[in-house]
Amino acid sequence: MGKIVFTRARSFRDVVLVLVGAACMHIASSVFGFLPEQFTGDIIVNTHINQHHNHEPLLNEIPLADHPAAQIPKAIEQPPPPKQTAVQHPPPRPLSAELSFYLPETTIDSHAPGWTLFRNLYMSNGTLYIVSSQPPSSFPHINFITSTGLAAENTPENIQARMPTDENLDFLTPDQARDRWGPVHPQTRNRVWTVSGNTWLFNDPPQFLDHYYHFCAELLFGAWSFWSGAHNAVVDSSNLDESTAPPVHRAIFTHSEAYGWRDRPGFNSYFFRAAFPSITVEVEEDWNDRIVATSSPGKLSRAWHFEKALFADRSAAFRGEVCGTINQRTAAESYHHMQRAGNLTKWWWEPIRRSVLRFGGVPDQTLDIPIYAEAEAIAKKIVVTYISRQGARRHLIEEDHRKLVAALDEMCALRGWELNVVQAEKLSKDDQVALMARTTVLLGVHGNGLTHLILLPPTPISTVIEIFYPGGFAHDYEWTTRAMGMKHFAVQNDTWATHPRSWDVAYPDGFQGTQIPVHAPTIVKIIEDRITGKLPNSEFLARVERIHS
Repeated sequence: MGKIVFTRARSFRDVVLVLVGAACMHIASSVFGFLPEQFTGDIIVNTHINQHHNHEPLLNEIPLADHPAAQIPKAIEQPPPPKQTAVQHPPPRPLSAELSFYLPETTIDSHAPGWTLFRNLYMSNGTLYIVSSQPPSSFPHINFITSTGLAAENTPENIQARMPTDENLDFLTPDQARDRWGPVHPQTRNRVWTVSGNTWLFNDPPQFLDHYYHFCAELLFGAWSFWSGAHNAVVDSSNLDESTAPPVHRAIFTHSEAYGWRDRPGFNSYFFRAAFPSITVEVEEDWNDRIVATSSPGKLSRAWHFEKALFADRSAAFRGEVCGTINQRTAAESYHHMQRAGNLTKWWWEPIRRSVLRFGGVPDQTLDIPIYAEAEAIAKKIVVTYISRQGARRHLIEEDHRKLVAALDEMCALRGWELNVVQAEKLSKDDQVALMARTTVLLGVHGNGLTHLILLPPTPISTVIEIFYPGGFAHDYEWTTRAMGMKHFAVQNDTWATHPRSWDVAYPDGFQGTQIPVHAPTIVKIIEDRITGKLPNSEFLARVERIHS
């Protein structure tokens, strides 16, 4: 006979107590994330940071025993809660925004004097920091990376004042970085905040930024050559509008106010916005906001973490061999570094040029000038553009100007070429852009208007003729023309020079004056010989042969 078990009938009070206890246990497990160990078995410590499928793994992972996460109270892995369609959960945040316990180490993807592409660069209280377990000697010397950002003067005192110190760029080990910016309490996160995406950090003073040539044909020209070269970007000749270089999300001018990087004619902002329509711009006031936000004393200091940053510094570029001793062009350090590495395609600049031209309303049939075509085919549509500076502070002798215009008009009428004699300031920006998109030969007195050469189609016979006061010469437009793959001629009255033959840089009395002479037949002879193939661009042809082979 089986055993009979007698049980006491439960009262209504007992039922209520059981239900209240179960409810309390459920609330504790849901809200506080724990249950007594006897209810669950093994305890699992979750030390993972939220993952994002497009982000690279973090560097500087430290052993779990030494990791701050090991000090967090242990939590039980809970089964997922029932789906509630009424609740909309936000998408997971990228890994870059979750520097809870890891501080990824700083690495350099590419470097040339004045141009450095960083991953995981830090800034706190105005100082840039390289966080690395490697010794500082394994990185480029800070003299070739940065400077104090002061305006440049050619004096020993000023040159010394622009030399960087550890207040401009310093090194921290991962342990030092964690001591400085790590959690105050084990349960809290690092005091480091990510500036996600790709950043261009420009450390140049406004002394040069508010000039069309220095901003567009030097700073942006150098930044894009370094950016595209460092990423081995490809520009296919069948689609010259597109580059495989990653997008640039923001540009920060650390020493320039809102109008410090804008030139008076307005071409800097026109060009910049057209070339990079989605870019966000921050200026000195914004940079100071970031400095102030991280300058709390002692254990409360913070840091900004830049995922990827191209850092450009004009003074540092002048400490390089190419810029400092050969041509005084900061972009030359970037361009020649990438050229030597074989990382620039012939058409690396085309996506930028075409973005600006399309912004200016240039039609597709103009953009489709056959840059691979034979010079004879292109010669059927020759456009000669003379940028007159007769209303500016530096210009030709008035009589020489009239003779030059008459000689150009006679030449073009005889050969069926188009001639444009313009004062750029009297044309709209769109009209200037449209004219440059069609121009084959651009000429004028040394001056800012020749910056438009960066918009010329780089055909085998594209030419820039720059007129100097006798004895004077500068590399500005000469170097940029050749970097564009075009031919440059420097003219001093009735003599001329072209690469590899050149003159020494000089600024004699009269260089900036209004009595610059020019021999019109010399200009006409250069243009005719250039178009008819007597003065070929051997550099261009050699590059095309290499590309085709």
